[in-house]
Amino acid sequence: MLKSGLDKRTSLTAAVRLVRPGDTLALGGMTLYRRPVAFVRELIRQGIGDLTLLAFTAGYESDLLVGAGLVQRVRTCYFGLEIFGLAPMFSQRAEQGEIEIIEETEASIAFGLRATLAGVGFMPGQGWIGTDLLRVRPDVKLVTDPYSAHQYVAFPAIKPDVAVIHAPLVTPNGDAVLRGNLAVDRQLALAADRVIITAERVVEKLDEPLDIIGLAVDAVVEVPRGAAPTSCWPNYPLDGAELLRYVDACTSGEFETYLRAFLNEQEQTEV
Repeated sequence: MLKSGLDKRTSLTAAVRLVRPGDTLALGGMTLYRRPVAFVRELIRQGIGDLTLLAFTAGYESDLLVGAGLVQRVRTCYFGLEIFGLAPMFSQRAEQGEIEIIEETEASIAFGLRATLAGVGFMPGQGWIGTDLLRVRPDVKLVTDPYSAHQYVAFPAIKPDVAVIHAPLVTPNGDAVLRGNLAVDRQLALAADRVIITAERVVEKLDEPLDIIGLAVDAVVEVPRGAAPTSCWPNYPLDGAELLRYVDACTSGEFETYLRAFLNEQEQTEV
């Protein structure tokens, strides 16, 4: 349902309360770029769990959620830290069978979101034809084109309960610009039941083309450096030293110590 164009600014604490136990939570951004880290910090503080994590690509912020025990299942086509290696807590929990992994690819996520936007139960494509993915995802069926008799994969619709997207700039009513590394953020903002935009800065007016329209947004939170230690171009680059510190802590069995320090960091500025 589209929302009215009112002032939607709120606190990070209040925005996190839009997430409910058992929700499918979609996190915007791409690998180590423009990830909603400050939101994840507050989500862990509030302890909202039993989540299905949906991410086009999952990175540092997603690994923190998995390590904190709030994620029951994961839907993503990649979970890692790029040049910094594997996502350590995801790798550990997956190897121990503590989380359910729903195999996805770029195609299955993109087509699933498109199906939701089109108001249909599936979107046909050829992405998995000839692979073993149909064996590990028996819920994904084949359909026959009534016009050509060709078979296609019927990628089921994906509808997140909540999408959280970090932006460089947003207006009070939720109009936002992302400035690159879009991934599927625009689709998430239209497909999710509830949409939260955290941003480096809230401005009254935007002078560049919009990536997200405010009519789809429920809450706006100003959180300077809300993506750190991932990057938010052009505001700041990713913090490689912090990512290495995180990997070292996890691989040496010190995740809980790292998490305590992460949660105790000075709270970001809220509106």
